Amino acid sequence: MKNRTTPASAQSGVGLIEVLVAVLVLSIAFLGIAALQAMSMSTNNSAMARSMATIDSYSILDAMRADLVSAKGTNYNGTVTANACPTTTGTLANAQLAQWCTQLGHDLGATASTKGLIRCSSSGECTVTITFDDSRAGAGAASSSSQQIITKAIL
Repeated sequence: MKNRTTPASAQSGVGLIEVLVAVLVLSIAFLGIAALQAMSMSTNNSAMARSMATIDSYSILDAMRADLVSAKGTNYNGTVTANACPTTTGTLANAQLAQWCTQLGHDLGATASTKGLIRCSSSGECTVTITFDDSRAGAGAASSSSQQIITKAIL
């Protein structure tokens, strides 16, 4: 009668292979988690930039409400570029626009792609458009890195 048990020498190294396979599976899982974390951070940065643009649009609208006569007189109408802010001399409207331009540059980047456009009618209907570079959105974003936040309000 033959002995059906296998000798221990035929089983040597099997435990080591099992450990190597487990390490490989864990490594792939950790790489996936790291990629997910990186995508989450870039998406959060993009969301923060959009939130800051919205806050900045409300900021200039509040400033125009404080200077209602000038706002309805279309003194705030125009475009500011964050890397070439206007001077603060002259009227309150010019000072507010210069401060707003500096705020846009601080919050969204002082580059030529960061712009603020204000269009108000004499009845007090205003549209504030903020354009900025959102390349921080990451690989999952749309093909264009330019974002535009449009806020419409009545003063």
